Amino acid sequence: MRTGGTAQAIAYEKIREQIVTGNYPGGMKLIEERLAEEIGVSRTPVREAIRRLEQEGLVRRKKVFKPGTKELRDHFKMRILIEVHAAQMAATYMIDDHLEELKEAVRKAQAVRDDSAEIVRENKRFHDLIVRETRNPVMIDTVSRMQSIIYLFSRAVVINKRPGLLDEHAAICEAITERDPEKAGRLMEEHLEADLEFTLAIVELEE
Repeated sequence: MRTGGTAQAIAYEKIREQIVTGNYPGGMKLIEERLAEEIGVSRTPVREAIRRLEQEGLVRRKKVFKPGTKELRDHFKMRILIEVHAAQMAATYMIDDHLEELKEAVRKAQAVRDDSAEIVRENKRFHDLIVRETRNPVMIDTVSRMQSIIYLFSRAVVINKRPGLLDEHAAICEAITERDPEKAGRLMEEHLEADLEFTLAIVELEE
């Protein structure tokens, strides 16, 4: 049986993977003894892994995070505030090399429309590239700390095939390429608002 920091890291990665892939659904109680047996570690690293996941917001009171309507709206409001500003900054300051990376993220996602896992990866890359353009460490850190929960939302949107998702990315990218901050910000706000409404509909169906 593994011990120490390695065991804690393994427990963290395995539990987190099961949460973000949906294998551990929202509301599921995480039982240390059972998880320790499944992963092949003692209870201590599992306990530490759960504590770390609680800090990330993926676990609350030893249950997999299942957002309610207000929590969803609160998280998206913060994302919208930061990412609208980020899109405006990107349209103003993004250098050509980073712009090519952004275009590549759009192209790759469009080329694999039936590969949900790849689209989720390119979706994250697209938004990360834009957020980086805030050039504001506080904003970047805020999004980073929300990353696990953002991933859950993004995955739900992709897997449930929200209409227009990839076309909206292309339009935002085009506005940034055209160096039009007002348009880029407006399109980003509309994009995230559409994500929110779609995610809310999924949550309501599950309740």
